[in-house]
Amino acid sequence: MTFCISYTMSQDLQKTINEVVHLNGVGLHNGIKVNLFLKPADINEGIIFKRTDIENSKSIISANYKNVNSPFLCTKIKNAYGVSVSTIEHLMAVFYGEGVDNIIVEIDAPEIPIMDGSAFDFVEAIKSVGLKEQDQLKKYIKVLKKVEIKDGPKYISIEPLEKDLIIDFELIYKNSLIRTRRREFRLSDGDLTPIYNARTFCLYEDIDQIKSKGLAKGGSLENAIVVKENRILNEDGLRHRNEFVDHKILDCLGDIMLLGHRIFGKIRTSQGGHLLTNTLLREFFADKLNWEFEYLEKKEKVLKDDSYKGSIVVNA
Repeated sequence: MTFCISYTMSQDLQKTINEVVHLNGVGLHNGIKVNLFLKPADINEGIIFKRTDIENSKSIISANYKNVNSPFLCTKIKNAYGVSVSTIEHLMAVFYGEGVDNIIVEIDAPEIPIMDGSAFDFVEAIKSVGLKEQDQLKKYIKVLKKVEIKDGPKYISIEPLEKDLIIDFELIYKNSLIRTRRREFRLSDGDLTPIYNARTFCLYEDIDQIKSKGLAKGGSLENAIVVKENRILNEDGLRHRNEFVDHKILDCLGDIMLLGHRIFGKIRTSQGGHLLTNTLLREFFADKLNWEFEYLEKKEKVLKDDSYKGSIVVNA
């Protein structure tokens, strides 16, 4: 048998972006203008958020599910110094879907810009500079046991699935236009365009309540779908018929990326949201019997080697 270091298969390797990317916009909830810079990062660095408007020693926030704080209408992460970044879910979903493992996200305000309410601009920015492979294998989280969380009528679970991710999402609204919608998204299908292009949405009658909590200060018809009774207030309507449920899948995908690694498993949820997903991640990852790390395998079999920090491949 021939032994070699397994850095030959592109789907197995960690990735970062080739060059710095700059975007700007406004925060959906705080209404503050923000500059966003995406920068290449070293292997195993993961996804790091950095507030450039904060003293350097306190400005770093790791994109980790344990750092999620107050996941109400968005996902917010906070470090030990109380420094936070909110509405990270759309950007995190793009990192998941595009295969970005290591990246530094610098912003000069406490919220990621909402752009047009979807992930489209983030995808285009990353594709404009492309990705580069790094000399380290990706690790995946393999689901070993089913874990489920129930909160009244709300439900979410994760269960084993071989070498793929499925998100089965059911959306239930009393609104006659949104109604009940369900869609199963399979990552291996390859086309994430409908997910990336799906915008955030709200009911017209909920706007005053949301604003009373000091949120949605930057919200408008330019960055959100607004549904009033049985009609959509945006002039162009929906981008596609599943846009409501696809946006929920986008949010879920971004929240899952906070595990720090991609998952081989199936997620089922009814009326899910940021809080429910984070509750599931905490419950799931707390017990080592629920999961294990795995490398993506093709023709080669990856073996862990304690004497080497990477991995060794046996070519049969």
